[in-house]
Amino acid sequence: MKVAWVLAAAMLAQHAIAAPADDERDVRKVEAALCDALRTGDAAAIAKLEDETYTLTNSRSEVTTRADDIADAKKGVRYDEFRNHDQNVRLYGDAAIVLGVTSVKGTSGEKPFAADFKFTDTYVRRGDGWKIAASHATRIETK
Repeated sequence: MKVAWVLAAAMLAQHAIAAPADDERDVRKVEAALCDALRTGDAAAIAKLEDETYTLTNSRSEVTTRADDIADAKKGVRYDEFRNHDQNVRLYGDAAIVLGVTSVKGTSGEKPFAADFKFTDTYVRRGDGWKIAASHATRIETK
């Protein structure tokens, strides 16, 4: 009986040690998938990856929601580039914070645009995986 308890404890300890690396990998995967969904206008993927309570405070101090992102995707909002980089992931149990830079390029109307933003994304672990729950973006001014 003692052997079973020792084996169970060892398995739990191994899972606890491996879990943070797995969680970071999973959060990074969701972050990358969300960038791809926003770039291509994949409304179904956006709905799956963003929590129902999701809000973004954008660089103009406007607050938008998951419903806004889904509506933009359905309207045909697309980017040539929507990429996160220079990321740092912090894990807090069933929550995670991702800090980094988002680079976007595209065309609005007939005018091309390109911009970089510092961001802070907050993720929560739900029954079906990690979901982005909140985001804040600040435009990096070019000199």
